[in-house]
Amino acid sequence: MNEPAALVQTDLLSRALRKASWRILPLIALGYGTAYMDRVNISYAALQMNRDLHLSNTVYGFGAGLYFLSYAACSIPSNLMLYRFGARRWLSCIMITWGVIAMAMLFVRTPMQFYIARFLLGVAEAGFFPGIIYYIFQWFPAAMRARAISRFYIAFPISTVVMGTFAGALMSLQGRLSLAGWQWLFLVEALPAIALGILFFFLLPDGPNDASWLSEPERKVIQAAVAQDTVAEPARQSIAPAFRNARVWLIGLVFLCIQAGNSVYSFFAPAIVKSVTGANIANTGFLLAALGVLGAASMLLASIYSDRSGQRYNHVFPYCLFMLAGFVACGLSMSPRIALPALAIVFCSYCAMQGPLWAIPAAFLSGRSAAAGIAAINMIGILGGFIGSYWMGFARDLTGNYQRGLLTMSAPMFAAVAIMLYLRRLASRTNRCQTPSNPVASLP
Repeated sequence: MNEPAALVQTDLLSRALRKASWRILPLIALGYGTAYMDRVNISYAALQMNRDLHLSNTVYGFGAGLYFLSYAACSIPSNLMLYRFGARRWLSCIMITWGVIAMAMLFVRTPMQFYIARFLLGVAEAGFFPGIIYYIFQWFPAAMRARAISRFYIAFPISTVVMGTFAGALMSLQGRLSLAGWQWLFLVEALPAIALGILFFFLLPDGPNDASWLSEPERKVIQAAVAQDTVAEPARQSIAPAFRNARVWLIGLVFLCIQAGNSVYSFFAPAIVKSVTGANIANTGFLLAALGVLGAASMLLASIYSDRSGQRYNHVFPYCLFMLAGFVACGLSMSPRIALPALAIVFCSYCAMQGPLWAIPAAFLSGRSAAAGIAAINMIGILGGFIGSYWMGFARDLTGNYQRGLLTMSAPMFAAVAIMLYLRRLASRTNRCQTPSNPVASLP
């Protein structure tokens, strides 16, 4: 292809991806932000709910973690269903289902009901995140995936801002219509999932081929750019290669370690901040909302730098080290001057590594194998959510404080660093994770 023709193709690809990024990324970002909110809003609800229902920290931690067990068990089947039925139908079904279950949390009265509700919520949400990752791989070439992922994943830190801002107001409705504040929280925050599920059905195309807002040349140039990244490893009809690939399991273990740390932050940060500062629920929410803004900035900047440098592994293990340092600092001191910055480091580091981490599997997985492999990584990793939340609740009841539990979270973070360094060495040796040399467009 001569130079003028190449420039025309690059301009066409840039225009097509700009349309895609504006049409689909905000929509799936809203969906993921709602999913995360409905997953962890019990961290705020617990400030009232645990007292009202007489739930111990161990019961709370176990119930919070049950979500991750059912989520892990259903991730692969759900992603294969998405591959079969298409993103539009399957993601819409997932969202409406979890919205109904999340709303049903307001009827919980006993530990067993709490366990059942959390377990069912995990079943309902299981395919959403891995399904979206696989979906993005169908739209964006490898050199742009960290940014594309971060531009929907940024809904994760932003959702913490929304929760932090509105949790206090919703829980202040205590007694209105005979509902407790924590019941209002579950009721109101479940409604967006149902509404967005309907929007997904009508607005989300299954892939570039089904996007009416793309011209035929734009559809073809996106498909060609994505296909070029997988020429060396054509789309597979079997899912077995994904499970035989050691890198799938190793990346899954890394995700397990960091997810254990993130679950501690997600489910216990409001209680920790309230404990160390003495703030009320509203002010605790505002403090955590500020950390959410920092996390969003960290995610965007880190993903841009990762895509520009073409490095993935080098943009994951340093943040694992930072998370380790944050947990050690929190574990050694509960002074607000130390604990709050340490929590910020933990949260911002977790956010910063997400784009580069989830861009790695696309370098060695494709087709149906990619759908299964991404779900497998998510399945392994999400188990860390159960381990971290249950361990933290148990350690709190055992020791009477949060410090010992926080300090022990440095162990999985150390393991994550070691595995990522090994993966980097393996990638260098096999030369399997290189950035494509062809000109590519930039996301808007």
